[in-house]
Order: sequence, then C-alpha cells, then structure tokens
Amino acid sequence: MAVGAAIFIGSEIYRGSSYGGAHPLRVPRVSTVMDLARSLGWLEGRYRSSPRAKPAALTAFHTAEYVAALQAAEAAGQVSDAVRARHHIGTASNPVFAQVFSRPATGAGGVLLAAELLASDFAAGGAVHVPGGGTHHGLPDRANGFCYLNDPVLAILALRRAGLRVAYVDIDAHHADGVEHGLAGAEGVLLISVHEETRWPFTGALGVRGNCINLPVPKGYNDSEARAVLHGLILPRVQAFAPDVVVLQAGADSLLEDPLSRLALSNNAYVEVLRSLRGLTSRLMLLGGGGYNPWSVGRLWALLWAELSGQAVPDRLPSEAQAVLRALSWGGGGRPAPEAALLETLRDAPREGPVRAEIKERLMQLARA
Repeated sequence: MAVGAAIFIGSEIYRGSSYGGAHPLRVPRVSTVMDLARSLGWLEGRYRSSPRAKPAALTAFHTAEYVAALQAAEAAGQVSDAVRARHHIGTASNPVFAQVFSRPATGAGGVLLAAELLASDFAAGGAVHVPGGGTHHGLPDRANGFCYLNDPVLAILALRRAGLRVAYVDIDAHHADGVEHGLAGAEGVLLISVHEETRWPFTGALGVRGNCINLPVPKGYNDSEARAVLHGLILPRVQAFAPDVVVLQAGADSLLEDPLSRLALSNNAYVEVLRSLRGLTSRLMLLGGGGYNPWSVGRLWALLWAELSGQAVPDRLPSEAQAVLRALSWGGGGRPAPEAALLETLRDAPREGPVRAEIKERLMQLARA
C-alpha cells in the first residue's frame, strides 16, 4: 500500500442485518456509510470487500468453545440455557439473530485484512477505514455489550505479530473494557479510553495503570473539552509512545444526538482527533464502534472517511446523498424525526462550550501519573 493511500473495507452483510426490532442495533449503520460514500464518488478504486475471518483466526483471542457456540447459534437460530449462561449468547443485549456469527466474523475479517495491509511493508504507510469494526466489549469466552467478537484486540494482536508498536485510542462513549481485559500489560501496546462516567460497563476509572490510561468525562462533554483532552492527554501520550500504527475506535455514541449516552460532541471533534493522530504516524486504522442514531452515525463515519481519504466535503449534500439519509428510520420506538441538518449536510455545527473544572483536574491528575 503506497504512502498516504486510504482503503475502505466494507461488506454487504450489514445491509438488512439487524439484532432485532427491539434492539438499539436494529438501525442501519455501515451500509449507510457505504451508500453515502458511493453517492459522493468517494469509494472508486478504494473499496475492498471484507473477508469473513476463519474460526482459527478468532482463537487468537477467543476460546475455541465460544467460537463454536457462535457458529452453532447461527446454524440453529437458538441456544440452550447452558450456552446462554456460559457464553451470554441469546440475552437481551446479545441476541441470537440470523448472522450472529457471520456478521461479527466479517467485522473481524475486515480488521485482520486492515492489519495485513498496514503491516505489509515497513517502509510504506497508509490508512484503512473499517466501519464494521470497533466491537470493543467482546470477551474471550462470552459476548458482552452488543459485541460478540473483539475485533480491536484481534487487530492489535495481528499488528504486534508483525512487530509493530500499537497505540489504541478509543473515543466511544463506553469504556473499552474488552480491549483492556485482553491487552492490559501487553508489551508494545498503549491503550487510551475516553468515555462517559457512570455509564455502562461502569469500568475504566480515572487513572494510569501500566499501559492503560482511562479518562471518564461528565455528561455534556463538548467540543472544547474534547479539544482539551486531545491536546492535554491523547497527543502527548501517543507521541511519547512513538507507535508504528495508531488504531482509532470512533464510536459515534459520544455525539449529542445519540440515545445511549449523555455526551454532546459534534462530529467536528472526531475529525480533530483523527487529523491530529494521522499526523503522528504513517499508518492508521480507523474503526467504528457504538452509535445508535442512524443519521448521526452515517454522517460521522462518512465524514471521517472523507478526512482520511482527502475528499472535499460539500456544505450541502447533493440530492443522491440526501436521498440516502432521507431513507433512514429509527425502525420503531417512537423517536422524533431528525432535524433538517442531519438530512442535508455531513458536517455538524460546532458544539463549543466551557472546559469545566473537573475536566481540567482529571487531565492534571493523569499528567502527574
């Protein structure tokens, strides 16, 4: 992959695939990003179809018994009480659905392909966007928090096998508990998670523990505070670590419109993080993650792809792109229709505000650690 190249890895498996009508992940996400990017001419010559990871590749982190249980659940369309109790498959959060193995295995295959591309030539650089990746809660022997597999861990392990130092930065509203579980103490890996305080999974307390740095932030977290965190924590730590590759998990649930958090970012804050990290390394892997408002998720991940691949973002979307957004829905649940800006633009209005004392104090505490 040539220096500066950007590749988008997607799959048609996400089109029409849903966790079920009552689940937050009933909404389309990756297919929306693909359709927006195609409508804007941003995928030509850059798109690759994600392979499905083979079971043996998944056992780099997950147990063989758990991988087999996922395959059996997809084949049978159900699980026994014993499997549900042991592996947490078939619960309200982690239901059995038609692609319960093949969809997460496709996400894992996408990040493993991305790792292969980024590690293929130590003299080369580039960036890969895998919006179907970022399932950061998955645990070795069980599903957790809507995540059946932990593709960030699988990606980082693959990059480490190639001899690359990896900085993982997670700006999802929820703590990257599965990634920390898998890679705490790992040599050549730095883990940074910025997430909403007192939010599920209720882990990730403020502090520096070995290679893990956690910053919980209060509700209402705004663009100005995100900038303070970027310059006061993320960039200094990543720069000091001197990674060969950065993996950025850009879960969209830190946006103001998301129904599963109480943070207040605009998508401009994510662009600032991506742009700044891109300047620190020749290799970058951009993942998706959380995000439960179909309009804000699609717009964010398409906007980040534009940044990564050097595309000009129009002030107002052309009719073909607007049609993609106008065709979306909540899929039930009685939530209000989106405002016009979410149908006609990609870039949000800035959401600046005061940098509150608790943010400043937590950054100072981490700087001293």
